Amino acid sequence: MSEPQIRDAEETDLEQITAIHNDAVVHTTAIWNEEAVDVADRSAWLSARRERGFPVIVAADDTGVVGYASFGDWRPHSGYRHTVEHSVYVRGDQRGRGIGRILMVELIQRARSLGVHVIVGAVESGNLPSIVLHKRLDFLQVGRMPQVGAKFGRWLDLTFLQLVLDDRPFPPEPPADGIQDRP
Repeated sequence: MSEPQIRDAEETDLEQITAIHNDAVVHTTAIWNEEAVDVADRSAWLSARRERGFPVIVAADDTGVVGYASFGDWRPHSGYRHTVEHSVYVRGDQRGRGIGRILMVELIQRARSLGVHVIVGAVESGNLPSIVLHKRLDFLQVGRMPQVGAKFGRWLDLTFLQLVLDDRPFPPEPPADGIQDRP
């Protein structure tokens, strides 16, 4: 098995991205949706991310896409424009190989290059491998919200982790015309 290479996602990756997404929906608490999606859904998602200037990256080896990651708006209001929330998903048979870390490192670099100030991770509190990974990448655990979700017949707690990406003491002024560039 070859080492995974990180690259921007392409339309030809959508079938594999959809399969990874749906596996997480059906078998894990990494995604708090309970309905699988089709390739058209992921295609619309990819287009929306690209339109907003947000990256969607994949890790691929000789077996195909083994993981994917992205970030997008943390909250919809303009005051949050310097903060993003990320998502990282690894194919079930590839977990534990360090692919999540490779994807997260690349996302952090891309966020910095886009001038993002804070990147947020929202992780199901029982997902200790993900929480440990975030902490190893210098994310701070900043909150925990008990029982805010439900899946598989049980309540789920949500842990928030964040990484401040730069040391700017003040945010840049918003544009005079009110049109916000994102990110």
